[in-house]
Amino acid sequence: MAEIERRDKTQMLNKVPEVVLTFWIIKIMATTVGETGADFLATHINPAVAYGSIGVAFLAALAAQVRARQYIPWLYWLTVVLVSIVGTLITDAVTDGFGVSLYVSTAVFSVLLAVTFAAWYRSERSLSIHTITTTKREAYYWAAILFTFALGTAAGDLMAEKLQLGYALSGVIFAAMIGAAAIAHFMFRVNAILTFWLAYILTRPLGASLGDLLSQQTDVGGLGLGTTVTSLLFLGVIMGLIGVLTVSGRQQRGAAAK
Repeated sequence: MAEIERRDKTQMLNKVPEVVLTFWIIKIMATTVGETGADFLATHINPAVAYGSIGVAFLAALAAQVRARQYIPWLYWLTVVLVSIVGTLITDAVTDGFGVSLYVSTAVFSVLLAVTFAAWYRSERSLSIHTITTTKREAYYWAAILFTFALGTAAGDLMAEKLQLGYALSGVIFAAMIGAAAIAHFMFRVNAILTFWLAYILTRPLGASLGDLLSQQTDVGGLGLGTTVTSLLFLGVIMGLIGVLTVSGRQQRGAAAK
């Protein structure tokens, strides 16, 4: 009985949802909103106000997420959406504001993500999201998430714009790479943690390519829906899915500790 109680306590404290189909759907949509939301802020709001307001909102959501003692669907995904926007704004600021090449920014964010993973593994001996049960592990987790979004934005823009592959083809390429990671895990039993993080990183440029494809003007390869319509559309779907998860109680306990 004591062992069961300890296991249940660990499961309640885990702060990340189960990695099922719903997780990936919301994640991709959140990354799309990160791309279109950042573009909307950059073109419709004063940069200082945009960066400041989103930064404050993200820090407030992150603080609430860290204080929470268990996985709360709306809070977790709000934090993901906001960190997606922040990561995109960081990359856009580095690229457009400081004129840093996308090749350089992609390389730098890759190194920063690798350093984060290395420090996380050295401290906790695992990169598993199934045991986000301490503040330290959650700090490493969100640092990694931030760098995956910044890296994904840079890599997506590099493929679609710098290499001139276009948004649609870039999206197909990234989707195929995610599919390859899934096949590697389910068919060839490649390490689950490795394939998860590969897929997680790749969903960011996939979402960015999808967001640009839908929102950008037709003369630059987009469908011309605009950032406002695209952002509201995907936010609506995200909110609907989170509502279903909350009402049904699914994923309430987060990913099972392993």
